[in-house]
Amino acid sequence: MNFQRGKQNDEPEINLVPMIDVLLVILIFLVVTTTYSKFAELEISLPQASTEEVDKNIEKPNSIDITVSAMGDYTINREPIKSSSIESLRDALQAAAKNASDPFIIINADAKATHQSVITIMEAARLAGYNKITFTTETKNTQ
Repeated sequence: MNFQRGKQNDEPEINLVPMIDVLLVILIFLVVTTTYSKFAELEISLPQASTEEVDKNIEKPNSIDITVSAMGDYTINREPIKSSSIESLRDALQAAAKNASDPFIIINADAKATHQSVITIMEAARLAGYNKITFTTETKNTQ
């Protein structure tokens, strides 16, 4: 029974403003308290060059000098290698070793040579069974 005849019933309303305020506060709290972990970073130990002068005219017995040019051309003991496949480089390394048991491989790579060309030499040395590999460096004079 409706005793108030001229008045209409108000429909119940849901006020969304306080709910949105509460959700924003919760969102801000979660953003502030979340710790962001950094993705896996590589820890790289870079090689360092010493300032010790080395006499380049002295030939080391049981060593193989490999040069990699900026264009990716290889020379082994100052003899150019025609093919740059891993198998042909392995064979050239074995021929340059001249039956040495474990030769010392010295890689001279141009600064603009690709990483792949250096890795190819290292892979060829691994396939040949040689594990003593070093790189030559050049120190900058800061005078």
